[in-house]
Amino acid sequence: MELEILYQDKYFCAINKPAGLMVHKSWVARNAEHYAMQLLRDQLGQYVYPVHRLDRATSGLLLFGLSSEYCTAAQTLIHEKKITKKYWALVRGYAPEEGKIDRPLSSEYSDIEKEALTIFKKLEQTEAPYKVADRYPACRTSLMEAQPITGRTHQLRQHFAKLRHYIIGDNKHGDHKLNKGYKALLGLENMLLHARSLSFIHPYTEEQIDIEAPIPDYYDKILTDLGYSHHR
Repeated sequence: MELEILYQDKYFCAINKPAGLMVHKSWVARNAEHYAMQLLRDQLGQYVYPVHRLDRATSGLLLFGLSSEYCTAAQTLIHEKKITKKYWALVRGYAPEEGKIDRPLSSEYSDIEKEALTIFKKLEQTEAPYKVADRYPACRTSLMEAQPITGRTHQLRQHFAKLRHYIIGDNKHGDHKLNKGYKALLGLENMLLHARSLSFIHPYTEEQIDIEAPIPDYYDKILTDLGYSHHR
């Protein structure tokens, strides 16, 4: 598997991570055949260091440092909230035009709730003539741009679930009956959450860096089938 490289200089490398690929080895998926960190190391011929995480089920932009020092410099920007990360999420129903979700979250690793803040805006909404669940004669969805201000485990997935605007294809926090309907009618296989863009001032060159990750073909096809135009 060759990873799609979106940006590279002597300090950092950004890839477009496929859904289903773990960032690095973890007890959660000890038997996985490949990991993004290993694949990129072999592709570049040098060690790489993940600056942040993406869920296994989430596709999109993932940044690596090309040394531990460079990785730490970028992680400091994240800690200081100087890196802007934006995601695209396709959610159930007609979501609000914009807003914020300020609700503490726990994780599967700890019952302790921690502060969590997400800012979002709606890019587009559609109603398509698909009956994906018995109680809905048509399929209403919203394409959302979401910016996690904090970085909690499954933050966007949990936050949209708390609004009952479940991310389509989320098998942990989503609507299982809807997911089953989307799979049967539209061939859904992956969660429709994609790390779309990353922006920051380069800590070494002081340049403005703006990186964008194209959405996967399966995501694009489902948006097209549902009548969306914004993604094109």
